[in-house]
Amino acid sequence: MPPNSESARPDADVILSLSDVRVHFPVKAGVFKRTVGHVKAVDGVDLDVYRGEVLGLVGESGCGKTTLGKAILQLVRNVTGKVLYRSDDKDTDLTGLDERGLFPFRKRLQIVFQDPHSSLNPAFTIFGSLEDPLKRYGVKTRKERRKIVGDLLEAVNMRPEAMDHYPHEFSGGQRQRIGIARALSIEPELIVCDEAVSALDVSIQAQVLQLLMDLKQSKNLTYIFITHDLSVTEYLCDRIAVMYLGRIVELCDAEELYGNTLHPYTEALLSAIPVADLDRKSKRIVLEGDVPSPINPPPGCPFHPRCRYAQDVCRTVVPELKRYRSDRGDHFAACHLVEAPEAD
Repeated sequence: MPPNSESARPDADVILSLSDVRVHFPVKAGVFKRTVGHVKAVDGVDLDVYRGEVLGLVGESGCGKTTLGKAILQLVRNVTGKVLYRSDDKDTDLTGLDERGLFPFRKRLQIVFQDPHSSLNPAFTIFGSLEDPLKRYGVKTRKERRKIVGDLLEAVNMRPEAMDHYPHEFSGGQRQRIGIARALSIEPELIVCDEAVSALDVSIQAQVLQLLMDLKQSKNLTYIFITHDLSVTEYLCDRIAVMYLGRIVELCDAEELYGNTLHPYTEALLSAIPVADLDRKSKRIVLEGDVPSPINPPPGCPFHPRCRYAQDVCRTVVPELKRYRSDRGDHFAACHLVEAPEAD
C-alpha cells in the first residue's frame, strides 16, 4: 500500500493509486544490440491521487515527471508495479490491460501536451482534430459532432467558428486552449497536464491556468499537473509531489511545502523562485554538480552527491518515503536527516 494511501487520509476518495511503479528503458550497444543497462526513468513510485484535487508533480528536467505521467496513461507500456484506477467502487490495474482492455479507460484519462504547436496536426482543421475521439466513442453524426466541438470551443473561451480553421491560424495560447478542448471532448475524469503552460508567455499562462481552474470546478475534474515551475504550483495545486531521479522525495499539502520544507532538494528548488519584493532578500541555494545518470544512479540517497547536508548514512542507505505529522496534515519525505516520523 502506498505511504499516502487511504489509511493516511480516510476521508478522501482515491481515483488513482500507484504502487511501486517503475519504467526502465533498455540501453542497447554493440553489433547485436545487446542490452547493457537500463535508464531508470521512474524507479519505484508510490502515490495516491484524490478525486477532485490538483496534484502537482515537480522537479528538474530529466527527473521522470513526464515518463510517470505517460506511465499512468499507459502511453509507455514497459511499466511494472500497479496503476490502479478506481471507478464505480472497482479498482482496475491498467498495467495488466492490452489496447482493447484500455479502450474504455482512454475516455476517462486524458492528457494536455506541453507544446501547443506540435500537438495539433497541421493538415487537419480544428474540427478534424477534435472530432476523431468523438467518432471513436460513439458520436455518430457529423451534425452532432459539430455541435459538441462548438460547445467545447466556447467552454475554453473561443468562438465556435474556429473549428473550420487550421492550427497555423492561431496563437500559442489559442492552440493550447484547443488542446484542452480536445482533452475535454470525451468527458474525462482525470487529466494529466504535461507542462501545459511552459511554452506560453507569462500573461497567457495566467489566462490558461485560470481556464483550467474554472473547468475543474464546472466539470469536477482531477488534474495531475506536471511542471518545473514551483511558482505555478503554488497558485494551482492542492498537493505537491517533488521528484528526483525517478523517485518522489517529498509529498505534502502545497501550503505546507512552502512553509515547512523537509527535503534539501525541495529547499534548493524553492530558493530559486524569483522574488518580486525588492525589500525581501532570499538566499539562493546553488546545487553543485549535475543530476546523476539514471543509467547508473549513485548508491544510497540519489541526492547525496549534491546535498550540502549529506552524511555517511546518506551514501549507503536508500531513504524511504516516510510520513511526518504537521498542522496541515500528512507530510512525506525521503531523507535520513529529517527528525523521526510519527509512528503509524
